[in-house]
Amino acid sequence: MPDQTPRVTLALLLACGALAPGAAGAQAYPTKPIRIIVPFPAGGGVDYIGRIMAKGLSARMGQQVIVDNRPGANAILGLENLKSSAPDGYTIAAASAGPLAVNPFTYAKLPHDTVKDFTYIARMVEFPLLLVTHPSLPVKNVKELIALARARPNEISYSSPGVGNTGHLAAALFDSLAKIKTVHVPYKGTAPAVVAALSGETQLTWSSIPTILPHVRAGRARALGVGNAKRLVSLPDFPTVAEAGVPGYECVAWGGMIGPANIPRDIVARLNKEILAVLAQKDVIDRMLADGTVPAPTSAEEFLAYEKAELKKWGEVVKLAGIKPE
Repeated sequence: MPDQTPRVTLALLLACGALAPGAAGAQAYPTKPIRIIVPFPAGGGVDYIGRIMAKGLSARMGQQVIVDNRPGANAILGLENLKSSAPDGYTIAAASAGPLAVNPFTYAKLPHDTVKDFTYIARMVEFPLLLVTHPSLPVKNVKELIALARARPNEISYSSPGVGNTGHLAAALFDSLAKIKTVHVPYKGTAPAVVAALSGETQLTWSSIPTILPHVRAGRARALGVGNAKRLVSLPDFPTVAEAGVPGYECVAWGGMIGPANIPRDIVARLNKEILAVLAQKDVIDRMLADGTVPAPTSAEEFLAYEKAELKKWGEVVKLAGIKPE
């Protein structure tokens, strides 16, 4: 309350909410640096959005926001670190469909419940997946790839960031719908999976576009199609896999911000507000679209509902792909 009104009663202060714990918390937060855990190696799509968000939030919130890469066990190690952190808004994580919506169906004993053990803060982006091949593979489009794979069953290999990752499931769904058999070679993260495909160690990979697009433009990889249902406005020359030869195909990854369970509502609201403000900046939108990433901001409540719907969808895809829990 203003200094010129010292005789305001305690009752009036309480009525105005000036002494309410939530209001005080919102006004004080943040008072120290914020850490964004990225449960993958540097260089992947989640790392990409995590670093964009760290820069934007640092400018908006007046505190340093740092990225802390904690890769391992298909993001399980990073999320376990998040789960054990204090629910005060100073440790959050950029996570994706793989660890949050797929891992529950590919691990028999996942050490966390992806709904109950985390606070859902905001969905941030969609990562359209791009099917690319090594230039040495003698195919120029999806139909030629399918024909070659049918002629050479179990000979063409594809890299992925790990068992059950969206890149793995994108390929498994493709194989199922195209009625082909390719060989899965899992790696420890997006970046090493991309390196494997670029070096010719594997012949294919399904990658988030920001990671692979520079290599496509440089001629080190050949793009065959995107996993979206519709062509990307920012990359109209890339056909969808569905129109290129596999009707009905659709597989899109996404990224969102989460925290440990039980972060106070006022802090969640503040983080959501600032994250959505960063995603609304023209320079951020322009950069993402140019890189083949689509901003997809939501409220905290919408993100939690979306996660529950994704669990249902990916559970069905895992079953279709024939992946057994480890």
